[in-house]
Amino acid sequence: MVGHTDRSAVLNRLRRVEGQVRGVAAMVEDNRYCIDILHQMQAVKAALAKVESQILKDHAACCVAEAIASGDADAQREKFGELVDLFEKVKR
Repeated sequence: MVGHTDRSAVLNRLRRVEGQVRGVAAMVEDNRYCIDILHQMQAVKAALAKVESQILKDHAACCVAEAIASGDADAQREKFGELVDLFEKVKR
């Protein structure tokens, strides 16, 4: 996964997202205005997208780069295949 410092930052962001999701649940329980809830849900999605982007960047910088540097064609194909599979899931 990501380096120790980056892992800490990722976990902090995920904990913030967790708090946001709890806040959205509380808004639903309190029967808050739908548009306010939807705005908060958009914020949650944006925060998750940032975490996802950081993990993807770290994967490319570390795991994929290591496979390329190793010269191991099988490892390179594996890492490339993982990325293709991931992007195909996003398109669905």
